[in-house]
Amino acid sequence: MPFLIKRLPKNVRKLAGSNPVAIRYIIDGLLAVSAVNIANSNYSLFAVRLGADDFQLSLVHFLPHFFTLLVLIPGGLLMDSLHNKKRIVTVMMLVVIFGFFLCAISPFADVYSIQFFLGSLALTGSAVALYNIAWQSFFPNVVDANNRNQVLTLRTRVTLIIGMITPLLVGVALTRIGSINGKIIAHQAFFFSALLLLLLAVFNFRKFRTRRQHIPQTAKLKGISLSETLNAGKNILHNKQFLLFTAVALFFHMTWHFDWTLYFIGQVNYLQMNEFQLGLVGLGAALIQLLTLKFWSRKNDRYGVVLPFTFGILGLSLCPVFMVISVSIPLSIGPHLFIILHTLAHIPYCAVTLNLFQCILLVTNNEYRSFYISVFTSLLCLSNAVMPVIGVMLYHSLGGDLNGFRYTLFIIFTLRIIAALFWLLWWKQRNRNFA
Repeated sequence: MPFLIKRLPKNVRKLAGSNPVAIRYIIDGLLAVSAVNIANSNYSLFAVRLGADDFQLSLVHFLPHFFTLLVLIPGGLLMDSLHNKKRIVTVMMLVVIFGFFLCAISPFADVYSIQFFLGSLALTGSAVALYNIAWQSFFPNVVDANNRNQVLTLRTRVTLIIGMITPLLVGVALTRIGSINGKIIAHQAFFFSALLLLLLAVFNFRKFRTRRQHIPQTAKLKGISLSETLNAGKNILHNKQFLLFTAVALFFHMTWHFDWTLYFIGQVNYLQMNEFQLGLVGLGAALIQLLTLKFWSRKNDRYGVVLPFTFGILGLSLCPVFMVISVSIPLSIGPHLFIILHTLAHIPYCAVTLNLFQCILLVTNNEYRSFYISVFTSLLCLSNAVMPVIGVMLYHSLGGDLNGFRYTLFIIFTLRIIAALFWLLWWKQRNRNFA
């Protein structure tokens, strides 16, 4: 870890040196994101090798987000009721560890292996979502507003490096294995590796040294109750900025989630990409983000975090167009062109990963922050659960062939352009309100 930090830019090292919390977040990002990336690179391929069809592949996205919907709201209220949010972050990481273990042993369920895996994935996905909510709620309590962009930039730099390395290593390992049984064993090994990394992340997180907050003796825990839920709901309904932000952000995410399963179908079925090539897709996207991270971080400092987000949406709008181009040329060059075009489309993607959380902080208050984040994340989970399934249904309704695939992606492209226009209008409206 010190080796990596020494090679970061001087101004970033200076920030880390003056803010020990930043260093702790770097290590947390290194371990936790490595674990999640190793596991995420396995989900769809693992399901295919366990015998999943197109519909079951869409359930790989649907089930984790559906079960997340059931726990996010009570989970957010519970987190708001806790003065010490550090403990709930640790608990959620332990649940994710257990979920990884269940995913790893799912092939032993024999004829029910795909069902066992989908159930394990539902548990893991909901636990990861609650972990993210707890982490996001914990973050503002230990990092002041003036340093948020820089600290998140520092953490994102490390996670992008991990995002470059892990998909490539996973792809190389899987490509070298010839038999399906061997690949399944490799997938299990990846889940166990993710489990161990996340266990190290738990030990790191428990070493966090946070500044003590003064809590009046008269302060009481809110708890989870109907009256407190109603109070939190009323607080949200009176926050017009949050409601408007949620509307435009949700529409964008719906257009984004639309083609997640279709993208995998296009890569595997129409471009016939192997594991190594799939790893190169992730490598290219992470590399271009790493190279452009500093640029977008500076744009945040200059223009705020809302406007650059528009360019991230526009970049993602190009992804379905680039997929259509790639599947419309000879198969001998299609996969290679797709890797290049997919990489270029991710030039502005850092404006999404770096800014969405900061945008949420702009429109939420301290009293119900976890509840706000839970409601917003619940809506995103609903989109992420439903939209990939709708995408597959639309694809099959248009023929389920290459032409139907193209038509579906053109529809998604149009919707993403509209989403970018809505986001731009929200930015202008916000500027008028705060002028």
